[in-house]
Amino acid sequence: MLVVAPNAAPARADRIAADLSGLSRSHVQRLISEGRLTLDGRALRANAIVPAGATLHLDVPPPADATPEPRPDIVLDVVHEDDDVLIVNKPAGLVVHPAPGHAADTLVNALLGRASPTTYGGIAGVRRPGIVHRLDRDTSGLLVVAKTDRAQASLMAQLKARRVKKTYLALVHGAVAAAAGRIEAPIGRDPRRRTRMGVVADGRPAITGYRVRERFPGWTLLELDLVTGRTHQIRVHLDAIGHPVAGDPLYGSGLSRRGPEGLERLFLHAWRLEFASPGGEGLTRATAPLPGELEAVLGGLRTAAAAR
Repeated sequence: MLVVAPNAAPARADRIAADLSGLSRSHVQRLISEGRLTLDGRALRANAIVPAGATLHLDVPPPADATPEPRPDIVLDVVHEDDDVLIVNKPAGLVVHPAPGHAADTLVNALLGRASPTTYGGIAGVRRPGIVHRLDRDTSGLLVVAKTDRAQASLMAQLKARRVKKTYLALVHGAVAAAAGRIEAPIGRDPRRRTRMGVVADGRPAITGYRVRERFPGWTLLELDLVTGRTHQIRVHLDAIGHPVAGDPLYGSGLSRRGPEGLERLFLHAWRLEFASPGGEGLTRATAPLPGELEAVLGGLRTAAAAR
């Protein structure tokens, strides 16, 4: 419980919570993004103005172990490796780094089971060795891991400058009218459902390009270029234009949530990845074909379309 002094000047929620709790402002902002700061039972945004005399509640989860447990039994599908980077084809269902409910069954645990922590870049901290970006748990596909601090710094700078090319494949509900397009809409925490993201006026800029790859009755297979990298960006943007990703339990509803026959997961896959090699040897490119379970769904749609 955080009690604001009765004579305090009104101020932003993140600043007040950081001052009263003794936590860093960035840590408090992460907690706020998870809906953990409330006033009278209502989750606050970081920029909400808190009046004098208010009583805030900040839910701070207990700290996890500093160093994740190595798990050599979690086998990784490595599609590329050199002196600077490791590119992994992550399966759906695998969380990238330890989080509540996933302390020792993540990709980071698998990385540490494959090599010591000193094998990876340490810029992001001991709990995220070599990690420079992430994929949602239910998304499969390519993820790059830095093996040195130099490589990690290079990749983080490329991501910030939007020079890393990330292309995804997604099956979406409905017939996408345009053969290609670009979605530009800011993304932030959904004020009505704090567990989701949404298109909000004061959100962070977000850009997604798309091209139609294949059409089926009631469904469209898209290639998507992730220009920015906001949380749930592709899922939010496609839902916003009326074409949610098939099998999406968070943003889909009805048929789009169930997906076509045989689909048992989110149909979203990080298909291609391209970036400047941190060592200066041109470009590094990788491709990961659709997993068998997703190809089987497309096969069923093609068979059904041919029979019409």
